[in-house]
Amino acid sequence: MANKYLDTELLDRAIIFAVKAHHNTERRGKGFPYIVHPMEAVEIVATITPDQELLAAAALHDTIEDTDVTVDDIRREFGDRIAELVHAESDQINGEVFDAANGDEEATWHARKQAAIDRLAAAPHDAKIVALGDKLSNMRAIARDYAVKGDELWKIFHAKDKADHEWHYRGLAESLSELSDTFAYKELVHLIDEVFKH
Repeated sequence: MANKYLDTELLDRAIIFAVKAHHNTERRGKGFPYIVHPMEAVEIVATITPDQELLAAAALHDTIEDTDVTVDDIRREFGDRIAELVHAESDQINGEVFDAANGDEEATWHARKQAAIDRLAAAPHDAKIVALGDKLSNMRAIARDYAVKGDELWKIFHAKDKADHEWHYRGLAESLSELSDTFAYKELVHLIDEVFKH
C-alpha cells in the first residue's frame, strides 16, 4: 500500500539548513553531533501537531542562539512566522539574543532563565509547542545523564546547584501548562519529578 502523500518541502529545507548551521559542532559534553537535539525536538513537536512551520521552527530553534545564523537569515529563508518562533526560543537578555562569546554565561544564568520562563508564560500557543520540543529533549538528556552520574552531573553546567535546575525546569513546566493534555508535557513533568524527587 502506498504511503499517503505529505508535503514536507519546508521541513526538509529547514532540516538541511539546521544541519549546515550546526555542522561540526558537538552537543555540549555529550560526544554526539549537535543536530541530534533539534531532530529530537522535531520528533516531539510532531507528536503534538503536523504543522510544517512548527516542525521547521523546532529544527531551527537553536540556530540563532548557537550559530552565526541571524533572525534575518531565518526570515529570508523561511518567512516571518518561523523567524518569530525561532527568535522566541532563543536565549535573550532584555529582548536581545544572548551571545555567549560576549557575555558571562554563569553570571547571567539566573536572569536569562527567569526571562525565559516569563517569556514562555506569555508566549503564543505555537511558540509553546516549539519550546516544549526543546525543553523535553533537554530534560530527557538530563534524566539519562543523572541516572548515570547522579549529582556529579550538575558540575558540567554554568549553574552548579541542583536546586537551581529544579527551579528552572519547574518554572518552564508551569509556563507550558496550557499543553498539559499532551503526552509530551506529561513526560516532561514525569522526568522533572523523577530527577528532582526529594
